[in-house]
Amino acid sequence: MTQQSPHPTVLVVGLGGTIAMTPTTKEGGARPTLSPQDLLAAVPQLAATGITVKTLSFTNKPGASLTLDDIEELASRLWAMDSEGTIDGIVVTQGTDTLEETAYLLSLLYEAQAPLVVTGAMRAPFLAGADGPANLLAAVTVAASPQARGLGVLVAFNDQVFEATRVRKAHSTSTNAFIAPDTGPLGAVAEGRLRLLATPAHRPLPMAAALTRSARVGLYAASLGDDGVLLDSLLDQVDGMVIAAFGVGHVPDTWVPILRKAAERIPIVFASRTGGGTTLTHTYAFDGSEKTLLSSGLIGAGHLDPYKARHLLTVLLRSGADLAKIRATFAPAGTTPEGRG
Repeated sequence: MTQQSPHPTVLVVGLGGTIAMTPTTKEGGARPTLSPQDLLAAVPQLAATGITVKTLSFTNKPGASLTLDDIEELASRLWAMDSEGTIDGIVVTQGTDTLEETAYLLSLLYEAQAPLVVTGAMRAPFLAGADGPANLLAAVTVAASPQARGLGVLVAFNDQVFEATRVRKAHSTSTNAFIAPDTGPLGAVAEGRLRLLATPAHRPLPMAAALTRSARVGLYAASLGDDGVLLDSLLDQVDGMVIAAFGVGHVPDTWVPILRKAAERIPIVFASRTGGGTTLTHTYAFDGSEKTLLSSGLIGAGHLDPYKARHLLTVLLRSGADLAKIRATFAPAGTTPEGRG
């Protein structure tokens, strides 16, 4: 829809995850079984919002089993549905294990204007204090809000709203699991409406090209005492690599010749393994520093964390981007905290 309706329509898409899980074994182990309709039945407060809610059962997997192909297909399908002009916003429910990654992937692949909000749950519906219904209510509220238009893909969790580019899962069990280390949340949901406190300076621009090529991109973390032998063998098996480097972009000095040689063949990006802050360009100059890596042909990820840097590199390679295009894309993606512009 080009103009927000006074009675907006929101599509809720189910991918599975903890929010949709029920115990299916004698031991009480949970699996995703619930449909989007089941999830909505647990949120009677939606009836008082005036929002019309439609549903789509896309898949029912744990978050760890979702694939890039799943998300690409989802983005394409949602774009097609938005172009029909029958929805004002979209909510995607999924597992929190990979929520930060799929939200960022959707920001690279989803081209439509309707707000797209990703949410999930840390506690399954059968547990005391299940947070799924509250998160779903907040996500639908955000997706239906005119304030959310033009902000790109968002994450709604624990009544906070985050930009997909910056959000991270920072706790394995807490219902307050998601943070944005460099920027904080964009806003919150209170008294049934979105209260926007900030907006991204630049919305991430979806990739125009189709992902028609195959590409395997590795992610390798620097750790104390690693001599690089395993890294060397892994570099021969990938089409691109992201290094989760120490601090602002540092690796052991023994890695430098390995990475320099591999960078002649494949694109290699280095990101900070800390999860906050940025890689630098010229503050340090010792062997293994960011300056050494850049002069060896590597690409700095800036504010992108290693996981998001891997997805950006993967999408670029699968869309057929050459090294110049990859460098040009990572430059603004990495250096501005607000996202690509």
